Amino acid sequence: MIWKHHLPLLALLPAAALAMATVATFVHRAVAQTVPAADVDARAEAILAGMSLDQKIAQVIQPDTGSFTVADMARYRFGSYLSGGNSGPGNDERAPPERWLALADANWEAAMAPRADGRRPIPTMWAIDALHGHNNIVGATLFPHNIGLGATRDPALIRDIGAATAAEIAVTGIDWTFAPTLAVVRDVRWGRTYESYSQDPDVVASMAGAMVEGLQGTPATPGFLGPDKVIATAKHFLGDGGTGGKDQGDTVATDAELSQIHAAGYRPAVAAGVETVMASFSSVNGVKMHGSKRWLTGYLRGDLGFKGLLLGDWNGHGQVPGCSVGSCAASFNAGLDIFMAPDSWKALFAATSAQVKSGEISMARLDEAVRRILRVKVAAGVFDKGKPSSRPLAGKVQVLASPAHRALARRAVRESLVLLKNNGNLLPLQPGQSVLVTGDGADNIPMQAGGWTISWQGGGDLTNADFPHGESIYHGIAETVKAAGGTAQLSADGSFAAKPDAAIVVFGEKPYAEFMGDLETLEYHDGFKSFRIMQRLRAAGVPVVAVFLSGRPLWVNPEINMADAFVAAFLPGSEGGGVADMLFRGGDGAVRHEFTGKLSFSWPNGPMPPSFGVANDRATLFPFGYGLTTSDRVTVGPLSEKAPIGVVADDRLVVLSRAGLPAAWYTRLSEGGGKADFISSNAGRSATGAITMRGLDRNQQEDARLVAWRGGTAARLDVAAARVLDLSAAGKALVVDWRVLARPSGRVRIGVAQAAQAGKPGPAPLLVDATALLAGAPAGWHTASIPLRCLGSAARLGAIDTPFIVETAGRLSLALSGVRIASATGRVLSCPRRAR
Repeated sequence: MIWKHHLPLLALLPAAALAMATVATFVHRAVAQTVPAADVDARAEAILAGMSLDQKIAQVIQPDTGSFTVADMARYRFGSYLSGGNSGPGNDERAPPERWLALADANWEAAMAPRADGRRPIPTMWAIDALHGHNNIVGATLFPHNIGLGATRDPALIRDIGAATAAEIAVTGIDWTFAPTLAVVRDVRWGRTYESYSQDPDVVASMAGAMVEGLQGTPATPGFLGPDKVIATAKHFLGDGGTGGKDQGDTVATDAELSQIHAAGYRPAVAAGVETVMASFSSVNGVKMHGSKRWLTGYLRGDLGFKGLLLGDWNGHGQVPGCSVGSCAASFNAGLDIFMAPDSWKALFAATSAQVKSGEISMARLDEAVRRILRVKVAAGVFDKGKPSSRPLAGKVQVLASPAHRALARRAVRESLVLLKNNGNLLPLQPGQSVLVTGDGADNIPMQAGGWTISWQGGGDLTNADFPHGESIYHGIAETVKAAGGTAQLSADGSFAAKPDAAIVVFGEKPYAEFMGDLETLEYHDGFKSFRIMQRLRAAGVPVVAVFLSGRPLWVNPEINMADAFVAAFLPGSEGGGVADMLFRGGDGAVRHEFTGKLSFSWPNGPMPPSFGVANDRATLFPFGYGLTTSDRVTVGPLSEKAPIGVVADDRLVVLSRAGLPAAWYTRLSEGGGKADFISSNAGRSATGAITMRGLDRNQQEDARLVAWRGGTAARLDVAAARVLDLSAAGKALVVDWRVLARPSGRVRIGVAQAAQAGKPGPAPLLVDATALLAGAPAGWHTASIPLRCLGSAARLGAIDTPFIVETAGRLSLALSGVRIASATGRVLSCPRRAR
């Protein structure tokens, strides 16, 4: 990374010009000329006329690379395929770019091999979720997530980011990205909020066309869908942001609201020539969008005039009434052109073929869908640009995180930060000082990058080493301070030997994606860890700057009160130096970069989301559009710190659900009585792998956890709560939805643990022997309950900080989809003598 030190100079040049020069070096000006629409139509029609039924069915089925082989591609000749968030080549999420390109070649060659029936082979297309850069690839540029880009209010910047992302995707031979997300999110408890540009439809609309043009180019101009461009996807149509904070929920709205609010981004995207649209998992007024002909055909095709291809989301067709993931004529007849069938493709292929032969799906409807797919392939040059490795940018790994792209990402970080508080005009700091840097997010690139980073959920076992061209916020600060003659000290707990001139505390949400990030309330909680660090620093007379990493606005009034300055950094991506740029003056004492970011979502003043369009809404602390500059003389606080804590619904305490754990709760894996490893995502392992955990599909994508004990060493799974819980209520039980995949070979104990008192070791866990409950479990998923009275007295259950423990020294494979404190149901354990 010799060129790393040239970034300050590169940052002085126009990033768009730099990016264009870098890519043009490899493209050799092989600019594609736009093919007239009439020619595209005629060519697609001619190809369609020569296709067999099986060829046509193959075009409308899209499997995931984790569930098919190159041999399957040679047999079925799928029209397209995807790699989901956890589907790297060979199931290796850290596979280098060269392996991605090799897989692209292998599947292309299999699809294009001569056919036994002599018909013309049809080239396939590969799609991926490149949501904030080419985020599945180790070493790629990671831009801020959309919530931060919305705060920039800079469509030209978004267009440049789209162009840079497209070029990096082309390096790996991939044709198509499932971006941009055009959700207008109205409740930030939704786990996909950070994929949205804003709560405001006008902001979303201003970004939509710009990102599409960056990815695809501008229609009817040279370079449209050229060698440095990819096919874009506007998603998730329609109303995905209006479900009340529930992933895959129901948007209840009038037609006018759907059109004016939730479709706002689709009009400019269609005008910009977006080639594909993805249907939403969610429903509108009780009707699943994957089965709604009124919206998928009537509104999208008729009112909006969309002429490209429409695909489904991950097995989304299976949620339509009367359908399964392996059979769904209703969704296809409603207007879907491609089934996204990651692991259901074989059954779906057979069922769709049978439905066409029976007339349940007409040949005209099938031809209509295939015609649209072929039209996109012709327009994108898929028939002409050859094997992926032969394309101009293929294998040019220098383009990944090139100096130009890193400079662009750093600029995006600067523009995306929002200054919420700057009492006493503390910021920007003088760089030639002694600065203490602390907090979980300070030296943590996975945390600042968020979900959809290398893996689906991000975080987990990712470390800074997985970002060879990235820079943590701490390292960005250290470079800035050192260059001006100051010092920067990284401290895990905020302690110091010599009092610093200022402290920067970087903290926030751990990475998540989709429903794993759904919340019941917006209260941020890390066990008051960050608050107490700031409290100690303030008590020592050290000025405190808080940098908050999050995928949405959260209720952080205690932390805002404790900081002198508070910066909402959202999820800035791989260029932590962009944060440092905003926190410090130049070496000459002048302000180098002024804060320009404005909130794209209202900031809450309590645990529930603010209302939209309500004047003086008391649930709003900082309104949409708020953002200070360093010259503003505004004093913030003190703010109210009263808010209910915890996740309780219907007289139940949810410990684990399909959405994961409550906010700021953690899974811990430990072995041999040693230190526990905290797991913030749905995958991880103990020190030597005596116990492992990974995501598992039950009803939806990774909505359960598979925990495996290797045996031979005592190992434990437990869930740590963010607060002390009172579980002493009479009649409650520890209720678990599970499936035993490998029965236990030794004693298994299940229970809870009490909170430790200050200065004392924690008491022994409250456990019961559950070996018989697991050994005699029926096949398949079922529910079992352990009455809390089996674990201990009401007095001992009144202060629990670990509401779920499973431990064994034997072998065991156990799938978990739900854990809660509720009334007993299912198989109920008869209270044995407590294990200890």
